[in-house]
Amino acid sequence: MTDDNRPPADSGDQPTLPADREEPVGEPVVRADPAITGHRAHEAVGFDPDDPESISLAAETVRAFSENTVGAEDNVYMLRGAAACAALVRGVGSYKEAAERAGGDVSVSFIRKWARVHDLPQGIRRHVARGHIAPTAAKHIARVPGPDRFDIAWAVIDGDLTVREVRQVASEVNDGRSVSEALADRDVQFGRLELSLPPDAYRELRRRASIQNRTPGDLVGEVLEDYFFD
Repeated sequence: MTDDNRPPADSGDQPTLPADREEPVGEPVVRADPAITGHRAHEAVGFDPDDPESISLAAETVRAFSENTVGAEDNVYMLRGAAACAALVRGVGSYKEAAERAGGDVSVSFIRKWARVHDLPQGIRRHVARGHIAPTAAKHIARVPGPDRFDIAWAVIDGDLTVREVRQVASEVNDGRSVSEALADRDVQFGRLELSLPPDAYRELRRRASIQNRTPGDLVGEVLEDYFFD
């Protein structure tokens, strides 16, 4: 399934609400974090879909973003454009009206794709801002619903997937294939992560794993499940 062949609920005029994002639409939570964007954090611009002036700024930003008047390699700039797309859609009420409000060659497809990027969970967007995930890869990750989007995002980081591979994996997952199967075809082992531990923790982990006839990964997984989900 491609971006332009979405189910009717997503391809109609009315925008769908984000399923994972908890912050207000257009809020520069990631872009305004100095730990992520450094000295550029003070430049972060938020977009309020309930403020007419902010909607006008969002429309101008979307048009400039679509015309690529600033360097496309700037991940923070790309996230700003995505935020503007999301806020504009919410502000005017539909993808079609958002495209008309932005003007120029801005299309419904363009706004829908980038609004979905802004609706990605914060944990993923932070890696986009850091440069670990290309914005063009984030567009394809955003096509996938639920936990699968996390799995593909982490595979980009840990498995060094290319944008083309991300697009293919996203399409396969949307067609019903599991993430682990799609990744296996690209020699990426789902759930594999390389860690660096403090010497004492590493020594004790190895000792306990040996005594219990288990792998270090098995013990770490058990501890993390207790920590995260109990």
